[in-house]
Amino acid sequence: MRIDTDVHCAPASWEALSPYLDAYWRDYIDDATVTLSPAVGAPYPPAAPTTSTQRARDLGTVPPDTVDVLRRQLLDGSDLTHAILNCVTAFTANRNPYFETALCRAINDWLVAEWLERDSRLRASIVVPTQDVTAAVAEIERLGTDRRFTQVLLPVRGQDVRYGHPRFRPLLEAASSHGLVLGLHAWGRVASGPTFHGSTHTYLEDYLSNSQVVQGQVVSLIAEGVFESLPDLRVCLAECGFTWVPSLFWRFDKEWKGIWREVPWVRESPSEYFYRHFRLTTQPAQLPADERQCAEVLAMLRPDKLLMHASDHPHDHGEGAQRLHAALDAPTSAAVNHTNAAALYDLTS
Repeated sequence: MRIDTDVHCAPASWEALSPYLDAYWRDYIDDATVTLSPAVGAPYPPAAPTTSTQRARDLGTVPPDTVDVLRRQLLDGSDLTHAILNCVTAFTANRNPYFETALCRAINDWLVAEWLERDSRLRASIVVPTQDVTAAVAEIERLGTDRRFTQVLLPVRGQDVRYGHPRFRPLLEAASSHGLVLGLHAWGRVASGPTFHGSTHTYLEDYLSNSQVVQGQVVSLIAEGVFESLPDLRVCLAECGFTWVPSLFWRFDKEWKGIWREVPWVRESPSEYFYRHFRLTTQPAQLPADERQCAEVLAMLRPDKLLMHASDHPHDHGEGAQRLHAALDAPTSAAVNHTNAAALYDLTS
């Protein structure tokens, strides 16, 4: 019995979203010849091996654009009790904040009508505009009482200001007040440089940057006191890896002890906040091939508390996840596959 905490879907075209956009924005798209990115489902080159498993390609569109395709590719014949949909189509929206707001609203309504209403195993993330926090809060308020939505989805590469900044506090407060997880997912705005020195020059650099960018977001959320003001807020880090955790928190805890006066609102060691408030998905699992070394890495991570199963469907990240699951004992495997996600997302049935 498993819960899949990161499953991708995407509209095939603007025609799929058209019923959920008002006339003004339909005309805007037509008049401006706005197009959906060819990487609309995720920022992977369409023909790259990472974009999809061969099985998913053989069984339909990647990423899946209908429930029937997802059933063939993933759900049917599986032991999944729930699958959480993450639609990242709005991550690379243009710089018009009003259009981004309309697009997010349309995607959410499309998720309800075309996915959540059609399979009881499905849950979804609310997509919100990151350029307009007030509009993001309004979207959370509009949908937050629908328990089929489990979290609020944000790109790890969102703005030049990190999510711990007071600018985003109303958004975090809205998520927390509705009992929604804050989901930070890999990738984001192409206009936002993924490094401290701006944009990358190759796709390889861009691909590697996700785990670096998410560490900055984690530091921001903890160091700016988010969890002191919002003690019930929970965070999922999706598709961002997890083997960076021990080294980051060895240093974060150490430096906090020396310069805690800069952040007096951080009343506990950073690692205490992290293990209480954060969970991470198992894909991609960047683990060593050597079994002994793999076990050593996992021993530093506390996977029985921290990790949640994710296929990252339809993407293909190699054999790391298989090595992960092979190294887990039975109680830890049960926690990673089901218990941790069931507790985080309150999926008790």
